[in-house]
Amino acid sequence: MRRALYIRIACLLLGAGLAAAPLPALAFSRVKDLVEVEGIRDNMLVGYGLVVGLNGSGDSLKNAPFTQQSLQTMLERMGVNTRGTTMQTKNVAAVMVTANLPAFAASGTRIDISVSALGDAKSLQGGTLLVTSMFGADGQIYAVGQGPVAIGGFTAGGDAASVTRGVPTAGRIANGAIVEREIGFALASQRSLRLSLRNPDLTTASRIASALNAYIGGNVAEATDPATVRLTVPDGYPKGVMGLLTDLEQVKVDPDETARVVIDEQSGVIVMGADVRISTVAIAQGNLTIRVTETPQVSQPAPFSNTGTTTTVPRTQIQIDDGKGNKMAVLHEGVSLQSLVDGLNALGVGPRDIISILQAIKAAGALQADIQVIG
Repeated sequence: MRRALYIRIACLLLGAGLAAAPLPALAFSRVKDLVEVEGIRDNMLVGYGLVVGLNGSGDSLKNAPFTQQSLQTMLERMGVNTRGTTMQTKNVAAVMVTANLPAFAASGTRIDISVSALGDAKSLQGGTLLVTSMFGADGQIYAVGQGPVAIGGFTAGGDAASVTRGVPTAGRIANGAIVEREIGFALASQRSLRLSLRNPDLTTASRIASALNAYIGGNVAEATDPATVRLTVPDGYPKGVMGLLTDLEQVKVDPDETARVVIDEQSGVIVMGADVRISTVAIAQGNLTIRVTETPQVSQPAPFSNTGTTTTVPRTQIQIDDGKGNKMAVLHEGVSLQSLVDGLNALGVGPRDIISILQAIKAAGALQADIQVIG
């Protein structure tokens, strides 16, 4: 009897301990998804070239003199002299070629390139990019591109109508460029690294530094500013810098975020963070809307009538909405994002009106968040 009582008490204590234990947060993210290692980055390349083999959809040489000059220069390199002649071909288009050179891309590897028409070409369908040198920001050649262009759109038409789907004047060439020059970065010899936060934040930077120090067991990470965490490579760490970064990338951190409302006025899109709060405020919304509808009708005389003519009789309908049915709503202090959205939806307002309401709440000092307007 006493043994059963001890077992029951132990189970109750164990249950109380599990209930008091903090539950794991669901907002944890890997350090790999929050930061970028300074020096490990892509580099942008750009080049100018010619696409040939177009079915009459290329540049008109009269309106694109740079295409004619490029074509003449290329033919002269092939031993063909076209100076002083009139060229009428429309199977050639001048294009700009762009690409991203990945970090540590070795010489001889291939990368994807994008091709975009520069002149008045109608389509790049069926075209082939000729050998094009691709330059970096320092003016050096880092890759050479060539190959058939694949586009995601098309255009077709006749004498009376035409249709265009997608963008036929831009395309891609998969593995279309060969890397000719490597960008050196001695990662293995680094003794100190800087981790750049993708979304700079004071709290997030401090949490990352604390989590990395707790994982390593020493003071190896320091948050120097909201966007940077300085990492010192410990001496004798297994597998060196690569092993250290591989291990630290998987460390879990709970990132913090600023309460922010992002508004795109062009499209009417509104995005609000979870920490957006407002103070007690009363909101009323009402607009004067006047709708005028014209539905003219045709009036004809009776059959076999010798008098009267066919005429158009105007019919105008006017509707006025002065917002009398809209009421004032009160949003209490400290309401959550869901309550804010529910309150605005209860007023029957659309995205355009919500933008004006949020800006007015911010002007009244009741919105505890930053408003960022884009577009």
